[in-house]
Amino acid sequence: MAESLYEIRFRENVEKRILCHMQLSSAQVEQLRQAIEELYYFEFVVDDLPIRGFVGYMEESGFLPHSHKIGLWTHLDFHLEFHGDRIIFANVSVRDVKPHSLDGLRPDEFLGLTHTYSVRWSETSVERRSDRRRGDDGGFFPRTLEIHWLSIINSMVLVFLLVGFVAVILMRVLRNDLARYNLDEETTSAGSGDDFDQGDNGWKIIHTDVFRFPPYRGLLCAVLGVGAQFLALGTGIIVMALLGMFNVHRHGAINSAAILLYALTCCISGYVSSHFYRQIGGERWVWNIILTTSLFSVPFFLTWSVVNSVHWANGSTQALPATTILLLLTVWLLVGFPLTVIGGIFGKNNASPFDAPCRTKNIAREIPPQPWYKSTVIHMTVGGFLPFSAISVELYYIFATVWGREQYTLYGILFFVFAILLSVGACISIALTYFQLSGEDYRWWWRSVLSVGSTGLFIFLYSVFYYARRSNMSGAVQTVEFFGYSLLTGYVFFLMLGTISFFSSLKFIRYIYVNLKMD
Repeated sequence: MAESLYEIRFRENVEKRILCHMQLSSAQVEQLRQAIEELYYFEFVVDDLPIRGFVGYMEESGFLPHSHKIGLWTHLDFHLEFHGDRIIFANVSVRDVKPHSLDGLRPDEFLGLTHTYSVRWSETSVERRSDRRRGDDGGFFPRTLEIHWLSIINSMVLVFLLVGFVAVILMRVLRNDLARYNLDEETTSAGSGDDFDQGDNGWKIIHTDVFRFPPYRGLLCAVLGVGAQFLALGTGIIVMALLGMFNVHRHGAINSAAILLYALTCCISGYVSSHFYRQIGGERWVWNIILTTSLFSVPFFLTWSVVNSVHWANGSTQALPATTILLLLTVWLLVGFPLTVIGGIFGKNNASPFDAPCRTKNIAREIPPQPWYKSTVIHMTVGGFLPFSAISVELYYIFATVWGREQYTLYGILFFVFAILLSVGACISIALTYFQLSGEDYRWWWRSVLSVGSTGLFIFLYSVFYYARRSNMSGAVQTVEFFGYSLLTGYVFFLMLGTISFFSSLKFIRYIYVNLKMD
């Protein structure tokens, strides 16, 4: 903040007083034009009352021909209301002022400007500022709450459609399938099981293969463990924000809380990963713990090392000093890694055998050729796009807060959107898994993780769009930092939503096969 040239004396009206004369070169005018196009505004503080206004005026009109006009406000009208010896209300207006055009200036031409201002005082019967400002303050900034609610309504419609699809259409098909399969079972009970297998089709016929454990089970369990950790971490951060534990003007508070919560929730990743790994017959649990603790920390450290090195090379103040680096490593070594090991030990010791409703045969069944719309790429496209569409509007405000100068305070809506995201991911995972099983393809373990986990890829693609179209970032420092952390963000969403997708599919598959009569 700096003291301005405007002179305003209490209860002294001023009419078109000259503030200053200016001569601007074409380069300075171009700077002004760019600032006006980007909606730059000024802020004055009069007796602790903030008053704001835009630097200039921009008009877009017509389609053919299209006109683009830019003007600068060179006159300001100050309106102040007082009661006794106190200022109750202050405002600045350009309602009756014509903007000075900045169009049509030649490169070698200078633009002469004369800035003026007027001051008008009026008495009011309102004694307190809060009463006067209740209906007038806040009109300068756009009311994004309405846009948020439109986003919420759009997401809720998507959720209701998906839940309705899963609960009505899918369960109706399942009921018909179960009735037909159980009826066939009873009518052919006198015959051999082989004859039944030869005459059956659909998801019933693969009941001896659907619980066949997948390849790379250690990596799968590590993904599920770290995904469960980030689910707890994300929920904890949003709940803390809802409780008012973060200052809006201090973005670093959320970063510090995230680092602390990540270290404390490492026990969740160790427990979930080791518990499920032992359930599906894994023996190398020590290697599984090492893989779990490295699955996110190693990519994060490599990304951060590249970003920090670029900052150091360019002399940026964003580069973390060596003492901070040692502190973060100490927190991970003394808190995060030991908690992962402790959680893994508890998970391994508390694990019971995998409870499969169907017996798995030793020889795997041959999978018939699948149509193109049941391929992994199509499932990833559908399973990733639908959850992304539920959060796309909210994602813009989060990006504008992290990479811009916006202030995000609507944590209640964020929590609601987060719940919608998880619900959409679970529903679409169940639907895609059913379609896969109905095609006699029992390789659902990794497919369920990849289908909805691909939302992280859509988030990264959105970050590319945001960088190119919605931001003014450029240069090596900003580019490397933006894309490095955007990659990590997409990776975290892949882990979270892949975990939700897998356990939803597992619960669904257990439900349909436990209700199927087996010989």
